[in-house]
Amino acid sequence: MKNGYYIIDSHCHIYPEKIAQAASDHTSKFYDLAMCGTGTPASLMEDSARAGIDMCVVQSVALKPSQVRSINKFIAESVAASKGRFVGLGTLHPDSEDVAGDIEHLVSLGLHGVKLHPDMQEFKLDDYRFLKMYELCEGRLPMLIHTGDFRYDFSNPNRMLPILEIYKNLTVVGAHFGGWSVWEDAVKTLASRHFDNFYVDSSSSFYAHTDGQIRDLISAFGVDRVLFGVDYPMWDPSGEVDRLFGLGLPEEDLKKIFAQNAKLVYNII
Repeated sequence: MKNGYYIIDSHCHIYPEKIAQAASDHTSKFYDLAMCGTGTPASLMEDSARAGIDMCVVQSVALKPSQVRSINKFIAESVAASKGRFVGLGTLHPDSEDVAGDIEHLVSLGLHGVKLHPDMQEFKLDDYRFLKMYELCEGRLPMLIHTGDFRYDFSNPNRMLPILEIYKNLTVVGAHFGGWSVWEDAVKTLASRHFDNFYVDSSSSFYAHTDGQIRDLISAFGVDRVLFGVDYPMWDPSGEVDRLFGLGLPEEDLKKIFAQNAKLVYNII
């Protein structure tokens, strides 16, 4: 805890130690942004504890179908070894020959939802190949979906919009305030609609905004719809926690963003 607040980091990437540096380097190159760490479970545990973070929602992304079940097993094993510090999300891939089986497998592992990254997986968010996943997860598993990238048109808000309109019982968290690098579009396209099934997280957004702009983003989506996230190992957890505290938000708003909203979305007891 920090300053008396229970804190959940709802957006953390972890990798097996033998590939962590390479995976971190790949992400750094993809976004042309420096990493603060390598993303091993041990480094996340240490850095999040230093920041006063009590729990981390951990995930990784399958870049090909053959990786799905091994990644989900790794996430589940990391959760088990964390002694209550981690909650896990599984990954899926639209080209898998057994998406339904992959979902049953991740559920059997005790994972609390699904993470998708259309830009890295190179599929449009509203591509027909994704639709089976939405159908199978609707009303059952929340989805954390990377949203937004000015360089591509895989995950931008215009792609998210029809998913929210069609799958009304699918709980979706749009990472990075619903539109990394296209935040104005996210507010215009998604925040203005106030979808009951849509949330956002704050990850990889603080660095690009003033305090006033961050407060405006929170206000646009609504304090009941915002989850705190760091996007580790991209950013330093301590700096992200301190930045949110520095916004001068009311105590009840901080409680919601730091933990209450994440507990609701990911069914964390």
